[in-house]
Amino acid sequence: MARSHRRLSAGIAAFLILIAAAVRLLSVGGSQATDRFSSNAAALRDEFSALELELESLEPKGPYILIDTAENRLYLKQGEKILLDAVCSTGSGRRLRAAGRSWSFDTPKGHFRILSKEDDPIWVKPDWAFLEEGKPVPTREEDRVEKGVLGEHALGFGDGYFIHGTLYTRLLGQNVTHGCIRLGREDLDYLNQTVPLNAEVYIY
Repeated sequence: MARSHRRLSAGIAAFLILIAAAVRLLSVGGSQATDRFSSNAAALRDEFSALELELESLEPKGPYILIDTAENRLYLKQGEKILLDAVCSTGSGRRLRAAGRSWSFDTPKGHFRILSKEDDPIWVKPDWAFLEEGKPVPTREEDRVEKGVLGEHALGFGDGYFIHGTLYTRLLGQNVTHGCIRLGREDLDYLNQTVPLNAEVYIY
């Protein structure tokens, strides 16, 4: 996403330089300046058309997700149309140090894609979930399994991060998670039905 913005900014900068050149030509006056301006006006139109095409190429072709971690809002968009405007919860930013290890509970920022979709997901609790509660880390895998805490759907976007449901709906709108995105039930149902695999996700 940052690379796309840099390319677009460079194009806009070039466009503005052309406009400045045209203004300078106007200040010269006379028929020669008028002819030169007409020629440059055609070049400006060509540059503008090229920028429009670049903008179209940068826009996602299908539904895509925007997540504002500062405001805890999730938007599902199709082009310029907003399909869903939902309150969510994102990473707390808290740090945990325990057993000689450390974790940072931030929601990652950047450009991602929906890589997996699960119904009735099961949470396999990581080490930090036990250490955070002051409990010993279990040695048996079955002691890590917890059902019903992630809601009815989970959409994975890489590195163990998911958009999923929550039991704690009263905390929606707050930065309280361990990095995942939490949504209310109805919003999650709609998102799961509408978003295909490989849909783009932008988090900022």
